Amino acid sequence: MTADRSGPAFSVHDIPFSTYGSWFGISPVVAEKTYAEDLHLVSHQNGMHAVLSLVPLDPVTGERAGTRVEATPGLLSWTGTDGRIDLAYESPDTVRLRGAGAPLRISAAARTLTPFSGTYFYREPAAEAYVFTSYETGRRYRVSVLSGTVADVFGSQALGSADRGVTVADADGGWEIAVEELDTARPPYVSTAAFGKVVEAARNSFADFVDTVAPWRSAATPAAELAAYVLWSATVRPAGLVTRPGVLMSKHWMDKVWSWDHCFNALALAPGCPELARDQFQLPFDHQDETGALPDSVTHSEVLHNFVKPPIHGWAFGHLRRRLPTPPDRAELSATYDRLERWTEFWLTARRAPGAALPHYQHGNDSGWDNATTFDPERVVVTADLAAFLTLQLRELADLAAHLERPEDARRWTRAAEETQQAMLDQLWTGDRFVARGVDSGDTWGTSSLLDLMPIVLGEHLPPEIGDVLAARIEAHLTPYGLATELPASPHYLADGYWRGPIWAPATILVEDGLRRGGHHRLADEISARFRVLCEEHGFAENFDALTGTGLRDRAYTWTAAAYLLLAEAHAQREGR
Repeated sequence: MTADRSGPAFSVHDIPFSTYGSWFGISPVVAEKTYAEDLHLVSHQNGMHAVLSLVPLDPVTGERAGTRVEATPGLLSWTGTDGRIDLAYESPDTVRLRGAGAPLRISAAARTLTPFSGTYFYREPAAEAYVFTSYETGRRYRVSVLSGTVADVFGSQALGSADRGVTVADADGGWEIAVEELDTARPPYVSTAAFGKVVEAARNSFADFVDTVAPWRSAATPAAELAAYVLWSATVRPAGLVTRPGVLMSKHWMDKVWSWDHCFNALALAPGCPELARDQFQLPFDHQDETGALPDSVTHSEVLHNFVKPPIHGWAFGHLRRRLPTPPDRAELSATYDRLERWTEFWLTARRAPGAALPHYQHGNDSGWDNATTFDPERVVVTADLAAFLTLQLRELADLAAHLERPEDARRWTRAAEETQQAMLDQLWTGDRFVARGVDSGDTWGTSSLLDLMPIVLGEHLPPEIGDVLAARIEAHLTPYGLATELPASPHYLADGYWRGPIWAPATILVEDGLRRGGHHRLADEISARFRVLCEEHGFAENFDALTGTGLRDRAYTWTAAAYLLLAEAHAQREGR
């Protein structure tokens, strides 16, 4: 008997149905925090756009049928009282659908067509197919009928406001179609595999992925397969401005690669998918500007430079080097060294005021903790978390320089790391806490934000007495579900306040790692255990209510899935599995 390779079941209300490499998914989520009644084909080329509505119909009345939607990594199904419809990915740009007893209406999600927006629909005589062409995505969506009957065609060649689409129904007991996302044209669709073989191939593709990414999984890590699916299904092939295979943060509305999120995905993928991990780390560096700054984010048709993200990349690359099954060769180390050097020089030049020893953020967005209370008094601020991250990056540069036999560079970076850390302690440590300082005012302040405690990332490099104080303060942030980003007792705490209370994956990983490297193993173990249980019970949301565990905002976030995999793998190794 062969093992069941169908993978975990999940709700498409929370996690889109998609496949590795595809730029579209099947989901009821059609915009930020917007859920449609029916599933849609939602593309992430040129932004997030719901293109096609997929509506099962009652075979007698022709009205929308009530159905139950079920999903596993290889198969999506609508089941109703009169029939069933199945959908599977044949390739990243093609889905196959088949039905029995239940017609399906495929229609343009937008009724209105203007010279610059909407979806035009027509029958394509050369391919004997039906085509929707979308202004928003700049792509075409071709429906080829493989079997069954075309029960209705409506809105073909219509302009202005109209319903546009096609309905397929049974003939000889069923129907089958293919839907492709394409650029301009391609030869008529020809089926090369039976539907069952398409499903089998899709299941095996995911099963092979999870076997490489989480071979250590067991009953003690029950969310590992679903975490792997979140990463696998959010991966897109190179297209537009995405220069490499890229793991989007989500195939909901957070459909970008931000220049710190990618680090956590790279680390989770490194042991099993080393090339994909390397691509995740390097992708934002492909858009590094002339000052050395990384972009805030990258997606299919947009690179944003209005903010940056914190310099955690030295920390991340140090871990990545150790996690890769084959260490980076000299050429890779040299290329990454050059990129990290330019990114570090940006912080040492463009982000240090004249005569200043420490760099500054220009807005909370630069820190990744957009609205943390640390930034309430002022936004252009010197903070201890930034100094700590930069110190670690300088230390990584020193280590890389030593590997590359550049002793003078190694000494220079070591000296800069020591000077930056000492300046952080001299200027921002009060004896019992770290404070932030306004660049313009010179005022200092402390808050109840976990951000103030992030220098714990220095781990073994922190003086033990300071590490002890930070660990005690961090423990005060620990709820039954994990680390609240604002103390729950704070008057500024908000249950769904973004960085003013909810639990976040990156903070969890960075704090847990710093505590462990600093010798605070009991607290690190507790943080790991609570976050793993949180994901097992509440999924992989962008963030979580710190007091109830409820998932908040985008519900299929890859860095949350990556954090679970990292913590679960490390726990399994500690337990000897």
